[in-house]
This record gives sequence, C-alpha cells and structure tokens, in this order.
Amino acid sequence: MKYSVLIVDDDRYAVQPIAMMASHAGYESVQAFSGEEALLRLKERPFDIVLTDLKMGEMDGISVLEHAKRLHPDCVVVLMTGYGTVEKAVAAMKKGAYDFVLKPLEPVTVENMLQHITEVLRLRLDNAMLRTYVTHTFQNMVGKSKAMKDIFDTVQSVATARSTILITGDSGVGKELVSRAIHYCSERSDGPFVKLNCAALPETLVEAELFGYEKGAFTDAKRAHRGKFEVAHEGTLLLDEISEMPLNLQSKLLRVIQEREFDKIGSDAPVAVDVRVIATSNRNLKEFVAQGKFRDDLYYRLNVIPIHIPPLRERPEDIPLMVERFVDKFSRDNKRPIKSVDQQVYKLFMGYSWPGNVRELENMIERAVVTTKSETLTTEDFPVELAVDGIGSVEGGLEIPMTLDEGNKYLILKTLEKYEGNKTRAADALGVSSRTIRNKLAEWRDKETTPAEM
Repeated sequence: MKYSVLIVDDDRYAVQPIAMMASHAGYESVQAFSGEEALLRLKERPFDIVLTDLKMGEMDGISVLEHAKRLHPDCVVVLMTGYGTVEKAVAAMKKGAYDFVLKPLEPVTVENMLQHITEVLRLRLDNAMLRTYVTHTFQNMVGKSKAMKDIFDTVQSVATARSTILITGDSGVGKELVSRAIHYCSERSDGPFVKLNCAALPETLVEAELFGYEKGAFTDAKRAHRGKFEVAHEGTLLLDEISEMPLNLQSKLLRVIQEREFDKIGSDAPVAVDVRVIATSNRNLKEFVAQGKFRDDLYYRLNVIPIHIPPLRERPEDIPLMVERFVDKFSRDNKRPIKSVDQQVYKLFMGYSWPGNVRELENMIERAVVTTKSETLTTEDFPVELAVDGIGSVEGGLEIPMTLDEGNKYLILKTLEKYEGNKTRAADALGVSSRTIRNKLAEWRDKETTPAEM
C-alpha cells in the first residue's frame, strides 16, 4: 500500500527536498506552499500524513493541524519547527499532533520519521480489520448484511432450545455452516455433530444409515451397525437435503422426533435417544407437500424454527469480507504470500450473480491463490466469464442458446464497439484488465476469426 503525505511550508526551497525524500522512500507526496493551499488540498482528498511547518503566514501550522484533524480525523500530523518554537509544538501535540521535528530536516530524519509513522498506520489498519472481522464474524460465518446479522441473532437465541430447525436456501449458501454454528452455541456442543446427506444414498440404504441394524438382520449384516440417530445421542443430527428423504421413511423419522425413540432393523426393542434434529433443503418443501412428495405433519414438525439464508447475489455487501477471509485462509493453508486483492476484483465480483453462492466464491478464491504468480490477486487470476453477468449494460441482444465462449466473445466485442475500440475503457467497464481483452482477441484471431468478421 502506498501512503500519501502532504508537505506544507511557505518556503519552497524547504518543501521540495522533503518531497523528493518522501517520493524516494516510496510515498506519494503533494506540496502546498501556504496554510490556505494546504486547506484546499485537504478538502480535495484525504492524506495519511500531513507534515506542516509551524510558522507560516495568516494560517499557521496550528490552523493546518486543526483543519486536517477535523476533515480527516485519522490522518497523522507532524509539525516542523525551529528551536525557538518547541514549546508551541509541544502544545500543538495536545491538540492532536502526532509529533514534531526540528528544522532543518536531514534526509535520514525524514526517512526514519516516515518509516515510523508507516508502522503506526499499518498497525491501525490491522486493528481496524481485526475489529471489522470480529464484528462481522460469528462461529466461522462472515457477513455484515442485515440478513446475516439476523441469522447470527437467531442462531444465538435458538441454540439452547431443543426445537427442530429447518434451514432453507440455495445450494452453496452455507446451510451446513449455520447448522454447525447452532450446535456449537448450544449446550450440546460437547456432544457429536452428525450429518446425513439424504440425497447421497440409495433409498434402500437410508433406513439402515438412519436407524442402524442388528447382526443378521439381512443377508449382508455380518455385524451390528449403529445408525446416525444412535451415534448423535446427546448431540445434533443434521439431515441435509431433507426433501430427498424417501416418503416411506418419513413417518419413522416423525416418530423419532416426537417420541425420541426408534427401532433398529432386525430388533423389536426401542432405542431411546436424545438428539436435536436440524434439517436443510434447497427445495420448496411446501410445494413438495402440495405434490404429495413430503408429509405435511413432518414438514410442520421440522419447521418449528425456520431459518432462510438468502443467496449471495442478494447480499453483495458480504462479498468483500468473504474474499478477505478466504484469501487469508488459503494463503496460510497453501503457504502462498498473497498480500492484497486489487480493487478491480471486487468490482468484478460485485457485478456477478454467483449461481454457486458462497461455495463458488470460496472455490474461485482457492484456485486463484494457488495458481497466481503475484502477491496481489488481480482480475487476471479469475475467469473472464465472470464479466458475462454485466451483459445487460451492453447494447444489443443475444441469440440464445449459445456457448459460454460465444457469450464472452459477444460481450467483449460489443463493449469494444461501445467504446470505439478503446481496450482500456472496455476493460474497465467489464472489470477485467486490458491484457485479458488483448489475449482474447489474439486467441480468436488464431482461430482464423477476426473481429471484423464477427
């Protein structure tokens, strides 16, 4: 990150060497030759550091300090002063100045001062990011949207109850994560968290996995098998994609929830259990009930506490937090030195509809972290297909169906047409780099298809 410094002194011969030293040290430096000019610069934009002379014309360094802290409270103000005005400089520190330095300034003094202030700024940024992370993170869930904050509150309020919970939402929104959060916030957190994906098993195996069986219950039952309900005793059982539960087993599931006991296959002795049931579904269970595919009594028994997780496209404000979380996670897991994410990536992500939701975002970040050759993730590290969602802003229409590559080609060429062939402006509109566009055009030319022919 490149920090900015505003250097203020009515002596031009004093300002310019300091500006050169700051630029040489990697800072963006802006010069002002009076307090009034400094005020104009401060109104135009924020600065990380303001280095101002104390004694100037009508608006002295104290006035610059006061205006700087009023306009940009987080900026660091340092006063330059001669020996005769040290007392005033010390008094100015009580008004918010960070430090003062004695004139004339030596290069090493400027370099050490800026380096020290930079460490302070970095520490402030790290603390701010930590506060943001703690504020918007709960039980490994990340989000600052109203929808996610409501879910955080709901999880905390229902965790200690025994009531069944039905979590709904599209695939990939994080239903299992919310389920785990409920479990680990509950008094059952020391007990097991057991999951059964109802859609992943053949219908003939679901009953055996749920309730278990005794040795010899059927031909291949060489030994007794504990079912998920028994394993989850005094804990939580997550029934993932409950809509796929076979209709003939739904009455048995209802009995376990209501009576807290079940029969193993091959046994007449009921097994008592204490299990909190959480079910998830990406289908509309009310429609399944209307179609006779799901028992209405089971639906109402599961839906005691409903939690709906909206898709990622409906809460884009959560995306930057998730990106930071996933970049940090996969950088550490894969020992990759990823230090930052280019702002164009966020622009690209905010315009994408994320049909795969959080899972798609997570996978995309992991792939980018592993494959990038840079310490900064840029749009080059992500597929150009992400920009296709911005197609509504491009003039003209599409003939559907078409392949994804054809859609990309149409999108890029139409955007180039709109910006009269200016690759930089087209790339900015699409949220990709101009190099991406050049590479795509070269790829199409190699396939003996020129932009003119298209």
